[in-house]
Amino acid sequence: MISRALISVSDKTGIVEFAQGLHKKNIQIISTGGTAKALMEAKIPVTPIEEITQFPECFSGRVKTMHPAVMGGILFRRGDRDHEMEAEKLGIEPIDLVVVNLYPFESDQQVEQIDIGGPTLLRSAAKNYQSVTVVWDPADYDRVLKQIEKDGDTSEELRKELSAKVFLRTAQYDNRIASWLSEGAFDGLILKNKREMRYGENPHQTGAYYDFFGQERPWKVLQEEKQMSYLNILDADGAWNLVQEFEESTAACIKHANPSGVASHTDISEAFQRSYDTDKLSAFGVIIALNRECPAEVVQKIIDQKIFAEIIIAPEYEEEALELLKQKPKLRVIAMKAPSTKHQIPCLPNRQGRQAKESQISNSKVLSYRSVLGGMLVQDEDSKVVTKDDLKVVTSSKPSAEQIGDLLFAWKVVKHAKSNAIVFAKDKVTVGIGCGQTSRVDSTWIAGKRAGDRAKGAAMASDAFFPFPDAVETAAEYGISAIIQPGGSIRDEEVFKKAEELELSMVVTGVRGFRH
Repeated sequence: MISRALISVSDKTGIVEFAQGLHKKNIQIISTGGTAKALMEAKIPVTPIEEITQFPECFSGRVKTMHPAVMGGILFRRGDRDHEMEAEKLGIEPIDLVVVNLYPFESDQQVEQIDIGGPTLLRSAAKNYQSVTVVWDPADYDRVLKQIEKDGDTSEELRKELSAKVFLRTAQYDNRIASWLSEGAFDGLILKNKREMRYGENPHQTGAYYDFFGQERPWKVLQEEKQMSYLNILDADGAWNLVQEFEESTAACIKHANPSGVASHTDISEAFQRSYDTDKLSAFGVIIALNRECPAEVVQKIIDQKIFAEIIIAPEYEEEALELLKQKPKLRVIAMKAPSTKHQIPCLPNRQGRQAKESQISNSKVLSYRSVLGGMLVQDEDSKVVTKDDLKVVTSSKPSAEQIGDLLFAWKVVKHAKSNAIVFAKDKVTVGIGCGQTSRVDSTWIAGKRAGDRAKGAAMASDAFFPFPDAVETAAEYGISAIIQPGGSIRDEEVFKKAEELELSMVVTGVRGFRH
């Protein structure tokens, strides 16, 4: 049974209501500093920590709870005859509930915000979870209080769960401090909420998905009769990130981490149809992504055309759409928060007085992680936006307003195709995509073959510069009228000259869009 609780919190969300519930159960509340003040102002009886320790807070509050009367009350083993006799001999009474959250170091990085007593109290209580309940997250107050109100104590199952949660929290906290003190030389990821996949990249491999600790999962599965695989999630991620490039209503079909078709239109249903129509052959077992609410009309199109899709992902769904989706039970349905919160683990700010260089990872950007060679590569997500004002025309033929619209559309898509990537687009619809090749001219040839006659008058995007003019010549053979590319090759002048000879418009962005 819980008879005494220690409460000392920086985040006071819900603490008054929680303490009121404890008081109603005649649980003695021990508290410190600002927490004690807040509770007393709410007319909740509080025993100051000094009455327990018989020792004042000292060194500007750096030492207040680290005392045998407190630590012993948390740590001694209940039911252990020797421990109980020693506690009685030393005048140490049990503390059965520890409610502590930590100084907000993550948002205010300075030495005085490094909590010492808080992690020690949490870890001590978590170690003795068989007898002591520990809470750091205000989100847990309600269920803890409900059990206390019902039984006078918490279940061992809940105490063990909260104990594990404490060790995760203190590990994350220590990691942030270590990263700050090492000026970024040390960092670590803590993962939680393992979600089993049907298998990994291949059926003989196991696979799982984890959330980052400290971050809520941004997606929710609304329908999953058939368990998702590793590749399903990977493809859904690529599809979602692609459509988030666009402010206009946009739909994308993704196959094996590459777009097979992308289209923008004022009507999301029409955008979906156009994205599918551009390459029906590739769109078999496809991932469908929408950057608008999924209407029933899109689902009806999937049903009527007998489209085999693995996953559909959108920010939300009409109720009628969800009802129709039940006719396709093997089609997994994902609702994703918009905009994407993928890998949104913030970089730690630089230490005070340290100047950040442009080449260093920005604090305001989202990070991307990839495991390699037994370690981890980390980079900023490619969030660079190219607008018409960034384009430099390098041919005498200037692109029209319509061509610029298609060039920028194709550029947004080409960033999400595997290098070397080429995208043909017309009227804000991809008509041909070539990607993942070892030469840029091969990707151009593939995009042209897929586009056929639709390439005539279309715009073309290249994710990197042209090392030779051959891809430009191939594009012209298919009828491409305008090209967007980063520029920066030692043969730029030769490439520009070839575009001039072929009467093409060419613009450069000065930005590369590689994706490996």
